[in-house]
Amino acid sequence: MKATLLVAAAIAACVLAGGAHAQGQQASDTTTVVKNDARTAGHAVANSATTVGHTVADKSRHAGHAVAEETRSARDTIRDDSKKVGHAVADGARSVGHSVKEGAGKVKAAVSGKTSEPEPKS
Repeated sequence: MKATLLVAAAIAACVLAGGAHAQGQQASDTTTVVKNDARTAGHAVANSATTVGHTVADKSRHAGHAVAEETRSARDTIRDDSKKVGHAVADGARSVGHSVKEGAGKVKAAVSGKTSEPEPKS
């Protein structure tokens, strides 16, 4: 808000100064003065906008870091719980796989009369 007021004041001062300055000179000089005043006002607006932009970016960065710091413990808890659940699912899948393999071996032995294990080499 302050930056906007400063920009508006700078533009108004440049325009008024340019108008008073242009009245005392000839018509060809008037266009040059108006161009220079407009250029100066444009640069003032650009510089003010840059300053405001940097200020907003800095405050946004600080706010983001504050939020990240506040949520760190929750993120760590979720990550740890997720690892535990993943390991539990993997262990369960491994047990089911072993049970299925053993069951398939028993069925094969019952049907064919042979075990699924290879014969020992003598």
